[in-house]
Amino acid sequence: MNECAPDALRVGYVPGVTVAKWARIWSERFADDSLAVIGIPQSQQESALRDGQVDMCFVRLPIDREGLHAIPLYRELPVVVVPKDHPIALFEEVATTDLTDERMQEADDLDALAGTLELVAAVGGAAIMPHSLARLHHRKDLVYRTVTDLPPTEIALAWPIDLDNPAVEDFIGVVRGRTARSTRGRQQDAPSSGKSKTADGKDGANDGRGAQSGRARSGGGKSAGGKTSTGKSGGGKTNVKAGAAKSRGTRGRR
Repeated sequence: MNECAPDALRVGYVPGVTVAKWARIWSERFADDSLAVIGIPQSQQESALRDGQVDMCFVRLPIDREGLHAIPLYRELPVVVVPKDHPIALFEEVATTDLTDERMQEADDLDALAGTLELVAAVGGAAIMPHSLARLHHRKDLVYRTVTDLPPTEIALAWPIDLDNPAVEDFIGVVRGRTARSTRGRQQDAPSSGKSKTADGKDGANDGRGAQSGRARSGGGKSAGGKTSTGKSGGGKTNVKAGAAKSRGTRGRR
């Protein structure tokens, strides 16, 4: 990514999180220098937000939510990493009971997992960690297998509640998959596309009704008075019945 402007949105990410897709989509919609992507150590994910080092950050839950917004994005399964010739390598997945007799290496410090895996490779044993981190520090002499009975970890996008930056809403839109035509964020400042919002703030073309329902209401659907066009109109009864009776009377006289 190009050198960023001084007022660029600064987005941090902890190890294991891949942000390339979102950064690419951002660069397609906005100026290349309006986003700064910054790697943050796992141990500093909260302090980076609270100290203003970054505006937003992809964090690994749990975090202290006091003063922070957080949008959970996805979960990642835990895996156990063992030497390539370990019996566990023969299985696709294992349970914690399968690891009872294993020498477990310390893996609580997610910022030091590269050293942990060096230890596993050198002296054996096993280490449990999030799948994305095992993939990040992958070695040819080690393999990892899913652990089925441990809770997953969750990745979220967090930012301070009192942050006043319109680009935040834009980035949330990118992460959540909103299209470039979305009316949220800075897209509101773009020239009008002719779409109107519904009463609840939704885009009229995407709220489950759209233009077709509008045509139905103005044609053979409901009239302004809430009845169908063959019953009562907004102004009261129509002359349909009277006209039909008059027609029958005329045919009778013939």
